[in-house]
Amino acid sequence: MKNIICLFLFLSVCVSGIAQTPIDSIQTLDEVVLSDSKLKHYAPGFKIEVLNDSILRTNANSLTGVLAFNSNLYFKENGYGMVSSPSFRGTNASQTAVIWNGIPINSQLNGQTDFNTINTTNYDDIAIRSGGGSVQYGSGAIGGSIHLNNTLNFKSHFDTHIRTGYGSFDTKKGSVSSSFGSNRWSAKVGVAYVDSENDYEYLDTSKKNVNGAFNNLDFNFNLGYFILDNDVLKLYQQSFRSDRDFSGTIATPGQSRYEDKNYRTLLEWSHLAKMFNYQVKVAHLQENFKYFGTQSTVNYSFGKVNTFIVKPTFNFRFSEKIKLKTSIDYTKYEAEGTSFGSPSRFNVSATALLNHKVTKAFSYGVNLRKDFTSTFNNPLVFSVDTEYAVTNNYKLQLNGSRNYRVPTFNDLYWQPGGNLDLIPESSYQVDFGQQLDLGFGQLKVNGYYITTKDLIVWKPNKVGIWSPVNIAESNSYGAEVELHSHFHFNSHYFKINSHYSYTVSEDATTKKQLIYVPFHKANISVAYNYKRISLFFQHVFNGEVFTSEDNLKGRFFSLKAYDVSNIGFDFAVLKNSNRQLSLGGRVNNLFDKAYQNIAFRPMPNRNFNIQLNYKF
Repeated sequence: MKNIICLFLFLSVCVSGIAQTPIDSIQTLDEVVLSDSKLKHYAPGFKIEVLNDSILRTNANSLTGVLAFNSNLYFKENGYGMVSSPSFRGTNASQTAVIWNGIPINSQLNGQTDFNTINTTNYDDIAIRSGGGSVQYGSGAIGGSIHLNNTLNFKSHFDTHIRTGYGSFDTKKGSVSSSFGSNRWSAKVGVAYVDSENDYEYLDTSKKNVNGAFNNLDFNFNLGYFILDNDVLKLYQQSFRSDRDFSGTIATPGQSRYEDKNYRTLLEWSHLAKMFNYQVKVAHLQENFKYFGTQSTVNYSFGKVNTFIVKPTFNFRFSEKIKLKTSIDYTKYEAEGTSFGSPSRFNVSATALLNHKVTKAFSYGVNLRKDFTSTFNNPLVFSVDTEYAVTNNYKLQLNGSRNYRVPTFNDLYWQPGGNLDLIPESSYQVDFGQQLDLGFGQLKVNGYYITTKDLIVWKPNKVGIWSPVNIAESNSYGAEVELHSHFHFNSHYFKINSHYSYTVSEDATTKKQLIYVPFHKANISVAYNYKRISLFFQHVFNGEVFTSEDNLKGRFFSLKAYDVSNIGFDFAVLKNSNRQLSLGGRVNNLFDKAYQNIAFRPMPNRNFNIQLNYKF
């Protein structure tokens, strides 16, 4: 391991002398405005879908709402505003990585990200990268990864956006964001707040959602400054605080309360040149929660993890066709909690990413990564991908990879039940895609196969205590279709986005479908704009899911398929180059459908929201 680290450091010193050449304009743009440029430059054979600001504005809410109606992901949600976790290509929530400006932010306690704690208002775009990504993003990127990106605008500007809204269940929303700067520096600051009593009715019953109130506060600050012509310093900071009452089931109302805080800080220095760039990232992440068993108690259990990251990266451009990115990543984790003591561990990884554009039509990538962890051995992981443009309008993509997920602190140290003998999960997969550019849009069709072994599953041991063990193997395969289209006549503009996925995810031994993985999921969103008026319609279909490993059907063993639709409008009261004022509204669950995506936890009935937006 020491030899590998020394080799990377030696390379950085050797090439530093050639780093004073003029900057390539395209490369500069990507390296300056993005912190996660490898998402764009080192994945030619992977399917990547970017949700731009117009989609985020339409779904100005939690990340769950955005992705459920605009991607192939399926979500398990304990109710509106409650815990939400994804299933990406049949994998579980801890096998989906969430990346914040190039830094993985999944919890070190349970390996997951709660998608209802991520407000999309303060992000410029969200990217969905399908398929294995452990080479680039480390543990957990098996089904795919979700990328939360903030960009910096190095132009003379000053823009402010104010949003406020009120809706059913006494739901109040508000946010303010500003972007300003010059050609030398750029800054963005934003704050978003959501508060709701969340006391919706359970359709077809006389009951309400009890103990479901929540409020979330999110603060973002991003700053970039050219300290020299070829050197830019960037700071990203995010603070999140949430206070949620946890609602229960139809039969058993909830009484508990949950407070969590997340702090993320990233400092990044980049030296930019035509043939060689280098970058150093230093980051600190903190996750912190308190769990109260009842509303009246002052006693609580808690958990906290501090993550420290140092990551130097070196980018070599040998020619216009060949690029190489190498990096060393040192990460230290320090945890403390009521149920797992004070464990810690460190991880050092060495990564090499090669991209070769052989011709204008054909390119490929070869990527390697090795992690060294203080607590167990990680496998050598790799990915190979290629892209070939058959014609100007039709291209093929192919990738294969090995990926992994390490046990979490809960898996290893939870008392009672933690298991120090666990080993990392290991996965292999292959993905074949086709992309057809139409005159009015784009069609993507992908097929994939994933096999995973040493799955970590919590089961009762010999004395009846739940404990995690490496016993399960699973196979997932399926197909995904995306259609994005747009057209207009005169002043009438239409945009249609649709997704369909067929997913088989089964236990390799029993050949039974895994719980909470639908065979079928589909969605469609239609947007219409005419002068000052904008309208949208969204619809999602989630197929039947099993809630028991036996794949039996019935109220206690499965959940029925359901359809949910939303509709909304926006009217520009004021619209000019300097100021824009608009009034909007939306109706969620338009047809008042009773549905659940977690057993015995009904989702909201028809509900309304009005909002006011002002930009200047």
